[in-house]
Amino acid sequence: MLFNSGLFLGLFIVFYFIYILSRKTHYFRIAYVVLFSLFFYYKSSGVYFWLLIFSSVVDFSLSRLIYEETQQFYRKFYLIVSLIVNLGLLVYFKYTNFFIENFNIVVDGHIALENIILPVGISFYTFQTLSYTIDIYRKELEPTKSFVDFLFFVSFFPQLVAGPIVRASDFIPQMYQKLNLTKEDFNKALFLIIGGLIKKAVISDYISSNFVDRVFDAPNSYSAFENLMASYGYAIQIYCDFSGYSDMAIGLALLMGFTLPPNFSTPYQSASITEFWRRWHISLSTWLRDYLYISMGGNRKGRIRTYFNLFMTMLLGGLWHGANWKFVFWGVLHGLALVVERFFQTRIKLPKTSSLKQ
Repeated sequence: MLFNSGLFLGLFIVFYFIYILSRKTHYFRIAYVVLFSLFFYYKSSGVYFWLLIFSSVVDFSLSRLIYEETQQFYRKFYLIVSLIVNLGLLVYFKYTNFFIENFNIVVDGHIALENIILPVGISFYTFQTLSYTIDIYRKELEPTKSFVDFLFFVSFFPQLVAGPIVRASDFIPQMYQKLNLTKEDFNKALFLIIGGLIKKAVISDYISSNFVDRVFDAPNSYSAFENLMASYGYAIQIYCDFSGYSDMAIGLALLMGFTLPPNFSTPYQSASITEFWRRWHISLSTWLRDYLYISMGGNRKGRIRTYFNLFMTMLLGGLWHGANWKFVFWGVLHGLALVVERFFQTRIKLPKTSSLKQ
């Protein structure tokens, strides 16, 4: 069920009418949004909405144990269990067949592929729940007051299936604030939703179906110039598709009184690859910086280790995008580009912007 579908529009109008009426009843409003979000996820991913609930139960319970535990050994043990469960589910659903295929190629094996359907949005809500657990482990966040509140954070439908990735520390405090939607917020929300619809449903879909897909399906049937323009067209298509969806998600959340972080900031105006990652998929790049790059040591352990951390962050970021060697190669290219740029920063004057620094 996509934001630009008539079905979602009709359901959201009914949902929003009741939501506004319940704005002064905190507990009913929270439970109401949770139920609608689970229904939304059910329509998007079928029975896998039980997987979302299971992950939420595990992370809520382990995070509570981490918060209440005083001995560091057990706090770290609970954190490791959370990482194993969350990343284990992600690896199983997203990468099992990728590993089997490559194992068969390397050893000439004949292991049959598993009949696995990837749950929609699992990469996004896994990173969200991990941010919650890690922030509590770092003593930067207190647990939610109830499981329903935590499920509200995890399942919040505007950003559930395609981001932006919302930090627990940014979102959870808003849950306990009084709902206050100003006229300026309402106008901004409509602007984001309409702009996002134009980006995704008009520009991206039109370019894709009428030009880019046709050229990419049969590149030899077109001239070199047409192939070049298709490459540029794809850059426009992917930006308008992803940023358009993000804009709609941010706008829908704002209509409900919640502020989500921006996910794109004119990335094609970037003067360097480092600046590009400060502007493109901001919620992912900052998540990778804060929970992966810095956890590996950031730039605190010398120049060579910094280069390694940058490269591994982008390599794993590429693999996060999809179980395919092209995503691994994509991550390698971006990792090498960041390393080379960091190396020459002390020798050549480059734009002083960075998205992967401590």
